[in-house]
Amino acid sequence: MHIAILTGGGDCPGLNAVIRAATLELLHAGARVTGIERGFLGLMRGHLRPLAAADVDDILDQGGTILGTHNRADPFHDFARGGADVSAEVIACARAAGIDAVLAIGGDGTMDIAARLHALGLPMIGVPKTIDNDIALTERTFGFDSAVAIVAEALGRLRTTARSHGRVMIVETMGRRAGWIALEGGIAGGADMILIPELPFDPEVVRRCCLAREQRDGAGHDGSTLICVAEGCAPVGGSVTIARTVADSPDPVRLGGAGERVRAMLEPHLQSEVRTTLLGHVQRGGTPTAYDRVLATRYGHAAARARRDDPWRRHRLARAAPRRCLDAGGRGAGDRGPRRGAHDPPWISQPGRGLERLGQSARRRLHEREHRARRRRARHAQAGA
Repeated sequence: MHIAILTGGGDCPGLNAVIRAATLELLHAGARVTGIERGFLGLMRGHLRPLAAADVDDILDQGGTILGTHNRADPFHDFARGGADVSAEVIACARAAGIDAVLAIGGDGTMDIAARLHALGLPMIGVPKTIDNDIALTERTFGFDSAVAIVAEALGRLRTTARSHGRVMIVETMGRRAGWIALEGGIAGGADMILIPELPFDPEVVRRCCLAREQRDGAGHDGSTLICVAEGCAPVGGSVTIARTVADSPDPVRLGGAGERVRAMLEPHLQSEVRTTLLGHVQRGGTPTAYDRVLATRYGHAAARARRDDPWRRHRLARAAPRRCLDAGGRGAGDRGPRRGAHDPPWISQPGRGLERLGQSARRRLHEREHRARRRRARHAQAGA
């Protein structure tokens, strides 16, 4: 058995933990493991290298990815060849190397490419990755907790300088069109206001809030305001703030500048100084949190066991992709406690179990509510008689 591993799209804390867990589990099972350098670009250019236990032993707490990544490499639209479709060459490269399956670690774009290659005959295992925590039906992605921790720390540091000068401090976070980083980071960092894409904001409400806090300056109040802004937020009836576009990228729109936009809305109406801090790629780098190390390890172990325990008789990317999973422990939002069969591959080997159990849980609660309603009606009828 020969398995290749790649990391696609943006980097995030925890990628190396997935690579480590999957590699060690596969080597333990007697498999041969190959690393594909710089995401799908490695398959497009033939840049492969073997992975041994010594290569991954001490990378658990390292940020980034030892394999490198690329956010523009798409076998169906090669940016270096005028948008040519080189998917046939990619599959030929994998077959020439004797690769039985590819473990692709990435977000929406990586999963879409992996699904298309899988349909063409190159077996794929998808592991969800994004600091944005925005992959559909995936309860939690590794890297998100680390990003939230960085935002919370930054807000805590900026609060002290905001209080010292009575300023309005705006912190812009990543997240694309999802507000999870700003929301959880803002709550953990004690932000006074949080602006997220899912809830368009009213600039007048934001101004009134800042003005009210400014007028409380003195009598124990410092007049400062701390605002956490997601890069994809927009005012009511407005559009998102686009920093630039990259024409040959699978995701050409680059968001950015929402914090400056909010500052421009506020500054003419306040006496206080308004300052903006753009956290940017600080949220992607550095050592993953303990939570992300554990979650990423579970994902890597699960992906390796899925290939080892079931030689593609049942598993296909269409079923095993993160879009069909709920979380790395196989639990849905309505479930509590560890799942049965804790040694089963958590999210690939039985991809429908979490959804099925969530449906059963919802139906059970509905039946319980109907039963209580019938009992209440019966008691009222008896009382009336």
